Amino acid sequence: MTIKIVGRKTTVKDSFRDRVEKKLAKFDKFFNDDAEAVVTVTNERDRETVEVTIRARGMYFRAEQTTGDRLDSLEAVADALSRQIVKNKSKLEKKWKTDTLPLFAEEAEEAEYEETYDIVRTKRFPIKPMSVEEAILQMNLLGHTFFMFRNAHTNEINLVYKRKKGDYAVIEPDDD
Repeated sequence: MTIKIVGRKTTVKDSFRDRVEKKLAKFDKFFNDDAEAVVTVTNERDRETVEVTIRARGMYFRAEQTTGDRLDSLEAVADALSRQIVKNKSKLEKKWKTDTLPLFAEEAEEAEYEETYDIVRTKRFPIKPMSVEEAILQMNLLGHTFFMFRNAHTNEINLVYKRKKGDYAVIEPDDD
């Protein structure tokens, strides 16, 4: 797995880089060499945020944690990612049709539990071309936290959503 470390409003020391590589090395058994991990470290006042996004075979695993110490944030993120991967192990194996996700013996019991998702409603609506700003306005008028629309500039289906901090984000398809 390739690891990319990005520092925002902070510098990342080599000792922390080594710690990140050591922590993420335990995920090598779950993924092939083509997997990519992006670690973003942000310092705001006395809060250290560590965000890790792992991309492998079109699947994304993401965890973020903010604490007073960068290493504590890294520990919490690594634990969260481990739980996500183990929880979704059987679904991933079905998708990838390989046996590349070995488990620890103590984690095997947890992974055997298969969660089912009950779809209680399907909603269909026409999607008209509009700008991102118009989509945000429409979302706010409906009182929703997300809104799917066709981007008038790219003619692609996009999704705009309201983030926890109150700002907005857009999800666009990637042709990779």
